Amino acid sequence: MPILEVNNFGKRFTIHHLNKTMHAVEQIHFSLKPGEFIGIIGKSGSGKSTILKSIYRTYLPDQGSILYDSKRFGTIDLSKATERQMLFLRKYEIGYVSQFLNVMPRTTSRQLVEHSLLEMGESEDRARMEAENALIHFELDPKLWDTYPNTFSGGEKLRLNIAMATVKQPRLLLLDEPTASLDQQSKKKVREVIEKLKRNGTTLVGIFHDIEFMEGLCDKVYDMKTKHFIYEKEDECIV
Repeated sequence: MPILEVNNFGKRFTIHHLNKTMHAVEQIHFSLKPGEFIGIIGKSGSGKSTILKSIYRTYLPDQGSILYDSKRFGTIDLSKATERQMLFLRKYEIGYVSQFLNVMPRTTSRQLVEHSLLEMGESEDRARMEAENALIHFELDPKLWDTYPNTFSGGEKLRLNIAMATVKQPRLLLLDEPTASLDQQSKKKVREVIEKLKRNGTTLVGIFHDIEFMEGLCDKVYDMKTKHFIYEKEDECIV
């Protein structure tokens, strides 16, 4: 049974001052089994991020359905879920990593990662330990652990963003260019976490321009141009 099924998905945006409506994306179909990883490729402006933001319900879809097999709610159409349901799913089941860090002000990087675990119901001791393990894994300088991330470089912010999302081990994780500003060593650390999450059953949907990063990692590759899979499972992941 699929954990995520996107059927005939479409999204439009209205530019009110021009009185114009634009189709960002339409007729998208794909499904994922638990523990699978799909990479979505396509040129800039093809609608890749729109798909992820609609699954996370930052955007409200205009067409089709996004069926998610929730541990709490059973099969639920995310395009029709209530705000209360979405808040629960974002807190406990669905994670999102973007290229940009948007966090609580005057909160240190250590506290941000700890908070991700505390809101899941973890004890303070375990949250502290797991947060430190995550910060160490992503090689965030210990000198930065107790400072505010608004002073961080782009790569440091992105590594913190990934640590906050992955430490929760969500059932479904959405990755929007998570390696965009990272060096090769940091990309390796991200790959190690994705592989571990997959082994533990997390399902992932990711957008990557770095095709080499996807090599051997993805189970499926979906092309926004053809609106079909150009790779599925047993073959080599070459796109």
